[in-house]
Amino acid sequence: MGIKRGTTLAAAVIAVALAATACGPNDDKAADYVKPAGADSYAAPAAEGAPAAKSAGQLAIGDNAQLGPVLTDAAGLTLYRFDKDTAKPPKSNCEGDCAKTWPVVAAGDVTAAAGMDPSLLGEVVRGDGTKQLTVAGWPAYRFNKDAKAGDVNGQGVGGVWFAFAPDGKKAAKAAPGAGTPAQADASAGLSVAKDPKLGDHIVDGKGMTVYRFKPDTAWPMESKCTGDCVAKWPVVPPVDKANAKGIVEKGYSVLDRPDGKKQQAVDCWPVYTFTGDKKPGDINGQGVGGTWYAVSPEGKLITVQ
Repeated sequence: MGIKRGTTLAAAVIAVALAATACGPNDDKAADYVKPAGADSYAAPAAEGAPAAKSAGQLAIGDNAQLGPVLTDAAGLTLYRFDKDTAKPPKSNCEGDCAKTWPVVAAGDVTAAAGMDPSLLGEVVRGDGTKQLTVAGWPAYRFNKDAKAGDVNGQGVGGVWFAFAPDGKKAAKAAPGAGTPAQADASAGLSVAKDPKLGDHIVDGKGMTVYRFKPDTAWPMESKCTGDCVAKWPVVPPVDKANAKGIVEKGYSVLDRPDGKKQQAVDCWPVYTFTGDKKPGDINGQGVGGTWYAVSPEGKLITVQ
């Protein structure tokens, strides 16, 4: 395997395709929501071609404050896995524009990081005949927005991209006192709960009610809650789509906030929790200021009081 163990019409077509893969405007203003045409935010703008795959060389294990141990290439750039790929059997489903944003890691002169099981390294033959590195069966990628060693800008993008842990799983810092890695808040999951007043509504991985802020916008996707507002209404961090149960998939994306935080969006609307909710089932944020409301599984405001 080579693995060391240890013209105008085309532009129009592209424009239509891109319009179908991003959060966009909608005329249904009365419903107070935007129905996106979109899919996952991993799709990149059309470019001339994907970069040539590069080997990772001697792998290393970096330590990230939020994620814990993270697998990197020899240059310290974070390696990622894609939830839409498969590990058994290994298969990459990131082609075309996707591979421009997420350059594949070539299988070649690769050596396992110190403390890592060399048998986790492998390779998969891509559709174009090239060979891609796999870790525990999962195809490996870099992210084109990681500019320097230690960057993890790809973590949680679209709810489907995650940094590798050294064992090939998704990187997640161990919970205090736990003997095994636990899911970080970013992948704790969203699900649907039922309330006598609100009906079906979204809750986070801890069962806390999720809210939307009416001044926010879905096109462009923007949060108007900043500063002291965020202290009171914490953003929901990126959540692995695989752990989101019963939630609309269209417009399920991640917002890069001006403050550097990444925020989960449902139907292209940024979502939050409320510090005034003290236990699962609380809905103390409902209707606050006439601007904060619980969220339906489709991402709509639930305006009933």
